[in-house]
Amino acid sequence: MPLVVPGVTVNNLGDSKTQEWMMKLMGKTLTDGPSSETASSFSPTAAFSKNDLPKNARIIPHGATATNDHAPDRLNVSLNEDGTVANVHHG
Repeated sequence: MPLVVPGVTVNNLGDSKTQEWMMKLMGKTLTDGPSSETASSFSPTAAFSKNDLPKNARIIPHGATATNDHAPDRLNVSLNEDGTVANVHHG
């Protein structure tokens, strides 16, 4: 998982939408329930609600294959084996 430090390392991670989502999601677990507002993004208990993702978001579990169709506005969220967010990109 890349180290994301807002204002320091996000400059080379893509467009501003991707940077924004990366800072919100990296290292967190996606949940069907509410987001854990008080947890640190680096805490293993930090969670982000799937309901708060954009409507056209695609969640890609670890080891799963995804189609190569390109949709520039689609948010792709790739997960690690433990279910935490490993990568975020648009396309």
